[in-house]
Amino acid sequence: MLIEELTHTIPLPEGVSASYDGETLVVEGPRGQLERSFSHPQLGVQSGDSAIIVSGKKLRKRQKALLGTWRAHLANMVNGVAFGFRYQMKVVFAHFPMKISVKNDYVVIDNFLGEKASRHATVVGDTKVIAKGSSVTIEGNDREGVGQTAANLERATIVKGRDIRVFQDGIYLVSKEVMHDA
Repeated sequence: MLIEELTHTIPLPEGVSASYDGETLVVEGPRGQLERSFSHPQLGVQSGDSAIIVSGKKLRKRQKALLGTWRAHLANMVNGVAFGFRYQMKVVFAHFPMKISVKNDYVVIDNFLGEKASRHATVVGDTKVIAKGSSVTIEGNDREGVGQTAANLERATIVKGRDIRVFQDGIYLVSKEVMHDA
């Protein structure tokens, strides 16, 4: 089934601008700049002063789904440069006290389940990680970078070879939010 024409409009908040050169869209705002490639023969992107418009003509099911994905990526880019994203994580341990520290582009996890060797989790892109006590805050403009950094922290503390009902130690995601207060 063909859909004749489909259009999504992403409004730009005050202070945010976008430019599209035929393949790469650049979104600039008070928190910085994000860019991403958007290229497809049936789908188009237009940037104006007050909105970004993604549209397509004679779309099948897959192109319609891709258009919705592009709309979500663009909305995340606009929210990122306007407000930013914050993920809260909780450090949980019952048996061995974990110590979390941030060094350059990775997070070091010491004494996880009493292990002598440190575990490491990569910080993606321009994401900022703040570790204080039993809470870890991850902030940044790129939602994918913030989310991947949180996933890397969770994966670094996977329990293997023990009963996970007893050893529930790890770093777990507690909340995700758009930072409207920044």
